[in-house]
Amino acid sequence: MEHQANRHLGTRSIGDGRRTGWCRRLFIVPILAFSLLLGIIGLAQAQLLGEEAELDRLRAKAEDAMGNDDAEGAAMNMGRAALMAAQLGKRQIEPALRQAFKATEHLYRSQEHGYRGLALFRRAGGELPASAGVCGSLQLAQLELQHTQESLAQSTVPDRPDAASPRLPAIRQTTDDWTIVLSSMQGEFRCPN
Repeated sequence: MEHQANRHLGTRSIGDGRRTGWCRRLFIVPILAFSLLLGIIGLAQAQLLGEEAELDRLRAKAEDAMGNDDAEGAAMNMGRAALMAAQLGKRQIEPALRQAFKATEHLYRSQEHGYRGLALFRRAGGELPASAGVCGSLQLAQLELQHTQESLAQSTVPDRPDAASPRLPAIRQTTDDWTIVLSSMQGEFRCPN
């Protein structure tokens, strides 16, 4: 606006807009490049946090399905959650975080097999003793649970406190609870040990 006013008055402004424009562009380019870099880093961090939120959402969806007596839906969602945990574990740089996601994957696979066994039992009419397919699913659940317990036993305290997974206490508690549930299912369905 100042440039146009000066043009009408017949005077020149202190800095000619044509000469200072390239200086402004030269100054703006690094700022834009830096902003773009921060945006990409932020997007990658948000994607990781978004995937962890998706993992929690799938687990909650499986729990809701079990609450609604939908063992098949619960098994499907736990399978998806296990797959998501495996993908997140592969992306981790810190060994402690990688180990936590590995334990999470095994725990969710165990729950997936357990829920699948329950769905098979119901589909077969709920007759005791349970079929070999139901007991086989529960045995797979038990095997994955053992892998979870081994992964948790191998998890060490990291060198840096910020490298520790905040999920680890919850994983340990869920593993303890699932151990009780799975053993009661095996006893209730009269599956051989």
